[in-house]
Amino acid sequence: MNKTKIGLIIGIIIITLIGFYFLKPSEKVIPNSEENIQQSDTFEIEPADQIEVVHFHGTNQCFSCIKVGEYALKTIKEKFKEEYESGIIIFKEVNGELEENKEIVQKYGARQSSLFVNVIIGEKESISEDTTVWRLTSNEDNFVKYFEEKLNPLLGK
Repeated sequence: MNKTKIGLIIGIIIITLIGFYFLKPSEKVIPNSEENIQQSDTFEIEPADQIEVVHFHGTNQCFSCIKVGEYALKTIKEKFKEEYESGIIIFKEVNGELEENKEIVQKYGARQSSLFVNVIIGEKESISEDTTVWRLTSNEDNFVKYFEEKLNPLLGK
């Protein structure tokens, strides 16, 4: 072997050893191991007292912006009819460009068109933006299925 190949092999070995040194055992995850299954079995999400779904948009909306609002509301009305009618799930359309909506835009940290889900348990609010919905605007069935599967666990279903 020539010196270049030996140097290359030694370099690869050193980089590999350094990688193993910095990889902590707690970061090694073995899919479907008993430890992982036990952890997921004992983890429970407390059902929300209320869920606010807020669709922020501008005055002029593009196709995708319109569909995000339509499909989110459709999912709520069809898949969570009881929760929607009882006020457990609230849906809001908010034009973020209007001065009157400045406070809610700031509360959610909304920028341009966006969809937020606010999970309320007692006095605690947990606000998160859902960016996945934008990839699903071209397929209503996929959007509804995704959004239903997102809200179900939040309701303890």
